[in-house]
Amino acid sequence: MTEKFRNKYRIPSNRRRGWDYAGNGHYFITIVTHGRENHFGYIENGEMILNDVGQIVYDEFFKSFELRKELFLGEFVLMPNHLHAIVILDKTKCVYNGGVTHGDILTHDTSHHPRFQRKPKSISSFVAGFKSSAIKQIDNWIDANNMTMAKFNKNNPLWQSNYYDHIIRTAMEYETITNYILMNPLKWEEDALKRPCGTI
Repeated sequence: MTEKFRNKYRIPSNRRRGWDYAGNGHYFITIVTHGRENHFGYIENGEMILNDVGQIVYDEFFKSFELRKELFLGEFVLMPNHLHAIVILDKTKCVYNGGVTHGDILTHDTSHHPRFQRKPKSISSFVAGFKSSAIKQIDNWIDANNMTMAKFNKNNPLWQSNYYDHIIRTAMEYETITNYILMNPLKWEEDALKRPCGTI
């Protein structure tokens, strides 16, 4: 359901009320293209085949973790119109060991209530930075190769304005989500994010 803010319709936030997204934690995030358009390639025999735009997005996502030392990447998959990833935010810069870093139950300081601004070194600032850098590199590729395709901008958006996240609290949940991500290409035909023919 849409809500009005200053007499304009907006998409309600998917953020959990009262959660500090700038604090340490494990997050399952999903970022989807505008209109669920298949910009990044296609699935063949249960395997994701990247096109040039998909390769740029793929590279920029991994580059984000090289630039942000507080972030670690768990599992990741890029699909034709979305990506899934487990993102670990750990400002102590501890080495990711393939499991839950601070014990089975993840804890947060929930005393902060983020408002409209993005906190530095937060999940939202990471997503915004990645989206922006991906668009910039795609547009550079369009220019460099004299492509006839339209550039992405506010009138021709690449991404949905929001993103989805789920806070991972246990090692069992981490394992379940990891398996879900790994199986995503094999289950593309059943994927809820697969755009049905003739839809917008």
